[in-house]
Amino acid sequence: MSENCHAGHHWYANGQSGLKEDLLNLFLSLDRHFQEIASRFHGKEHRFPIFVPVAEMQKIDYLGSFPHLATFPVTLRDDQKNLESFVTRGPIGPQGGVQLTEVSPIRDMLTPAACYHFYIQYQKQELAAPLFLTTVANCFRRESHFVPLERQWNFNMREIVCIGTAEEVQEFLSACRREVEGFLVELGLPIEWQVATDPFFNPAKNPKFLLQRLQPNKTEMVFQGRLAIGSVNFHRNYFGEAFAIRRENQEAYSGCVAFGVERWVSAILHHFGPKRENWPALLREIP
Repeated sequence: MSENCHAGHHWYANGQSGLKEDLLNLFLSLDRHFQEIASRFHGKEHRFPIFVPVAEMQKIDYLGSFPHLATFPVTLRDDQKNLESFVTRGPIGPQGGVQLTEVSPIRDMLTPAACYHFYIQYQKQELAAPLFLTTVANCFRRESHFVPLERQWNFNMREIVCIGTAEEVQEFLSACRREVEGFLVELGLPIEWQVATDPFFNPAKNPKFLLQRLQPNKTEMVFQGRLAIGSVNFHRNYFGEAFAIRRENQEAYSGCVAFGVERWVSAILHHFGPKRENWPALLREIP
């Protein structure tokens, strides 16, 4: 998609989008409909910070599995000599990059997926009933290349999550998929459901990748055979075990339905065109 395809979109070369006017309203309208799907499961809305502690993420070996996607907030070590050296040497190098001096210990990373915050928040808890949760998060994944609205360093992800027994989670995922399918029919937006795996680093040597191939747990909503705009994910008891979340005297199971909001915007533009009057009526309402 061209960066000049719509007056409401501004593309930044570092892999980020700015939205305004009709496109911003489209973005907000889509997310409102995702929230409505979550409300049918009484999903409790949460809002989380952008940073997530790396010590928590290493409970699931995130940096071992996805080091190529990780983004870290970095600060200079706060002492006078180090800061003076940074200033006097010249903060920006000849290639346009920051010339760092010594940095403070890095204990956080920028959120790579919305649902991780839930497992951290509810860790070491015994659940008396299944949890139904939702949030939209500013997410960061350092991709090999960027495409406006479709493959970005910084993007927004809405997730609806269930934590409970295996049966509770599977029932939720089936019901939520039906709700999404109904929404797609109402929009008139064609997608295909395709089994997928997560983008592991060095997948041939990663046992979690092999497990996903043998026991698929990720199904993507794929537009035009090329763009995954969302996914349905069954995590089994992986997060329950890693974060000591229990339900009915055993490690809890979990699953989520995820929507890449900017990717949905792109799909609407590609399928219905850039003019607001040609979009589905339920997306033309001002949120």
